[in-house]
Amino acid sequence: METSSTPLLETEQLELAYGAFKAVDGINLHIRTGTIHTVIGPNGAGKTSLFHCLTGERRPTRGRILLEGEDITRQPAHRRVALGMARSFQITSLFQELSVHENLRLAAQGVDGWRALNFWQRVNARKRHIQTANDILERLGLSDRASIPAGDLSHGQQRILEVGMAICPRPRLLLLDEPTSGMGIDDIPTMTSLISELGKDHSILLIEHNMNIVMSISDTITVMNRGQILVEGPPDTVRQDQRVRDAYLGEAA
Repeated sequence: METSSTPLLETEQLELAYGAFKAVDGINLHIRTGTIHTVIGPNGAGKTSLFHCLTGERRPTRGRILLEGEDITRQPAHRRVALGMARSFQITSLFQELSVHENLRLAAQGVDGWRALNFWQRVNARKRHIQTANDILERLGLSDRASIPAGDLSHGQQRILEVGMAICPRPRLLLLDEPTSGMGIDDIPTMTSLISELGKDHSILLIEHNMNIVMSISDTITVMNRGQILVEGPPDTVRQDQRVRDAYLGEAA
């Protein structure tokens, strides 16, 4: 994907307040097309609250969210998906009893909106969705697990499958909330490689706590603290900032 200096997604003085407490406090964020942009910070910094605002799960108390210049601040979550946004969550959410392939097919079918609820069709009538599921299965390296229930996958494989489901609609912007959370050390390189590979086709906004991953795949890093941006820039800039080194990176710096 060609990198552009024009923001794909941007926020203007974004705020999410709960009474006097501001979980997000005047954030100006600019996500460029064709980049992997990572948000880091300690627990309670406001990272997930920011994601909730961007994806429509929370309505900001002030400020604006723009997707390619279109104001989506008050758009519901499903409308943002239709405009090209997709998200994975910290907690894995799959159809545990359905096969790996069926999970992907249903995710691909979801782009049809209300038409996806038309059950009076043969499965073969949805060849486009089946092909999408097949393509993503191969990309995830899960083709040999296609027919088993998703609940039988290892935790790491379930996380990878969830990312695969998020890209089924072929979003322009993929938001990943701590995709390596709970993963074993053997699975983390696979997820890291997958995100890096997906960055060639999708713009990615990532929350991640593993600093080795952050520094190796990010084009831009935003460091949040107490709902505000502390530092922002390329990995080398963030790595060299003494406040970040002291507070978050430690040995990874």
